[in-house]
Amino acid sequence: MSGLGSFGVREVLRAGQVGAVLSAEVGAASLRWVLRREGAWSDAAAGAVASGFERLGPAFVKVGQLMASTAEAFPRPLAAACLRLLDDVASVPTERIRAVVEADLGAPVSKLFASFEDRPLASGSVAQVHACVLPDGREAVLKVQRPGIREAMLTDLRLAYRTAGIAERVQPRVRTANATGVVRDLHAVTLVELDSLAEARNQARMRENVHTFGDNENVMVPEIYWRYCGPRVICMERVYGGPIDRLGPVRFDVDGRIELVRSVVKVWLEAVTVHGLFHGDVHAGNLWVLDDGRMALLDFGIVGELPPDWRVAIRDLFCASAIDGDFTRMARSLRAVGFGAQLDVSDETMGAQLGMVLAPLLSMRLAEMNLSELIDAMLEMGREWGAVGPEELILLGKQLGYFERYAVALAPDWVLGADPALLRNIADDDTDEVTGTGPARPSC
Repeated sequence: MSGLGSFGVREVLRAGQVGAVLSAEVGAASLRWVLRREGAWSDAAAGAVASGFERLGPAFVKVGQLMASTAEAFPRPLAAACLRLLDDVASVPTERIRAVVEADLGAPVSKLFASFEDRPLASGSVAQVHACVLPDGREAVLKVQRPGIREAMLTDLRLAYRTAGIAERVQPRVRTANATGVVRDLHAVTLVELDSLAEARNQARMRENVHTFGDNENVMVPEIYWRYCGPRVICMERVYGGPIDRLGPVRFDVDGRIELVRSVVKVWLEAVTVHGLFHGDVHAGNLWVLDDGRMALLDFGIVGELPPDWRVAIRDLFCASAIDGDFTRMARSLRAVGFGAQLDVSDETMGAQLGMVLAPLLSMRLAEMNLSELIDAMLEMGREWGAVGPEELILLGKQLGYFERYAVALAPDWVLGADPALLRNIADDDTDEVTGTGPARPSC
């Protein structure tokens, strides 16, 4: 497999195909709009772009999902049109899915399972999910990778890397945002996402980490059934429920909705700042409210993992915001990882600047917070300090954007950046009191 830097005939042909597909979709939609004059042209064009993304395959579907999930960063019609790409992707014919399962697990589907549902429960950009029953009667689901997507996705990433490099040379803002770094990170993530066994290991590890401190009983991760896993197939415990943005408003009062969002954000922050490995794709389809009232974290194809020094820096950001206002400590942590290391100012001065910019934004009610304003502020500081955003932090920031969206919808008066309950296991310097084991709880 060629690396990201390679760019050959396959990529040139793909670039032509991308241009042709998007031009044809937008052109056809524009013609229909001219003839019918129904609605706004921008809505028609946006719908055409979303259709083009679906035709172009998994990598472009992911771009559409990003647009839908971070609506404030993209034109409103385009973000709205791409919402259907979150859970409305054409499924793969059953016979091809069965062939992948049988090739990976070495036996006919009829021999492997007591029952197998040909109609998928869900169809995503990389895989689709089928219900099954194991021979011992346990209900399970199989997540099966779409056949033939590996080289197609990697070709698109090589094309994206070349495009990002050109954009960085002509636009300073793109360079500061580290667009090529984002593609490199996505490339690394994609290699893991296309390895189902690696994804299953991530899920098993996250399941264990959720219960490290013994107080996250309202959040779960489904159990992996290793006997039925392969390079392109994951078998796991079946859960019943639905996405947080659909069931949360219906089944809970205001206090219940706040607790719902708080519980899953708490688990995620512990993953970031204590365990290192964190869920890197928490769109609503991957956060379910279960029938028993618990939250479930699903789909670990995209994860991030921060090194220990960056865990400290992120922890200090939330401690300063929610507990003690000590942005000087945060400045020291950032300098330890090279962020602003060349500034000829004291830690106190750098901390004061951080506090002036970040504290007001983090202390707002969620209904008042503007994520794009926070991102712009951090990018501006990066430009002033000559810093390039670390790739892991870009992924982390995207997840905070998702949580902001859920909180605005479910608990707009809750202040995510100033809730000390989120930091219970992060700010306490004792070891786990419930099990007597587990990582030390770092102190603010």
